[in-house]
Amino acid sequence: MGWWPFKRKEKLLDEEPHMQGTRMWIQDLREVCERCYDDHDEGQRQVRLVRGEWTDSHSKGEVDDSLLEGLERRAIKLLQADGDEWLKWLDDDDFWKPGWRDEPREE
Repeated sequence: MGWWPFKRKEKLLDEEPHMQGTRMWIQDLREVCERCYDDHDEGQRQVRLVRGEWTDSHSKGEVDDSLLEGLERRAIKLLQADGDEWLKWLDDDDFWKPGWRDEPREE
């Protein structure tokens, strides 16, 4: 008598590691920048650190090429910014949206 109608089926656990998506990487970058909104030099240092993280993740296959390209475009703008430009980029909501392209900004 091995049959029991109320037995629960065993669920197999998905053991694939959690991989961050586009929004999470962009959100992490934004949080790093906003923590240093009043000190763009420190913010740029933090951007360099986060940049290393996503480069490592890309080499492991966790970040695809298009995501890396988008993160790099943002990092370049942030790393080249002076104090005023830094604040403009932080306040630009379009800059933080997935799919952002560097197009001439209207001032």
